Amino acid sequence: MRTLISTAFISLDGVVEAPGGEPGYRNSGWTFKDVAFVPEAFEIKGREQQEASAMLLGRTSYQAFSPVWPDMADFAGYKEMPKYVVSTTLTEDDLVTNWGETAILRSLDEVAALKETDGGPIIVHGSATLHQGLSDAGLVDRYHLLVFPLLLGAGKRLFSATDKDAQKLRLFEHEAYANGLQKNVFDVVR
Repeated sequence: MRTLISTAFISLDGVVEAPGGEPGYRNSGWTFKDVAFVPEAFEIKGREQQEASAMLLGRTSYQAFSPVWPDMADFAGYKEMPKYVVSTTLTEDDLVTNWGETAILRSLDEVAALKETDGGPIIVHGSATLHQGLSDAGLVDRYHLLVFPLLLGAGKRLFSATDKDAQKLRLFEHEAYANGLQKNVFDVVR
């Protein structure tokens, strides 16, 4: 079974929306304007590209990343990696042609089936709505969280408010940085 890894920039109060400067949000760009940059805190982002064998995205994140990431040196490791987009509305004509192999999955059941195939880890970037569904369905195996020392109030949360059984996590790796950022890597205990 393949490992599904959710990676996120997250505020202390759980917001993941608009970390990079997406328009239309009061605190848009909070990862860059509110916390001093410390390069070693982002080492995990390079490691994710080296360790992952596929990327899984929701429609909104795919449509935000696909026009930009294929030509960015920082994300070169993802260019030829197979990508999967979970969407009920996208068609093959909506996919970009310069970002390697991309397949559309129509349901979380198809994600579960993908996890059953041979191969290495699958990384999920952004995709808050997808993440909530994956987490609630018990499909996430590991979390890579860069926790920013901010309380943003409004915004989409990484985790849903669904009333469900507690899910135990085991801290696998952690570090705190001079700028207040924390890296927390958790494995889901099954």
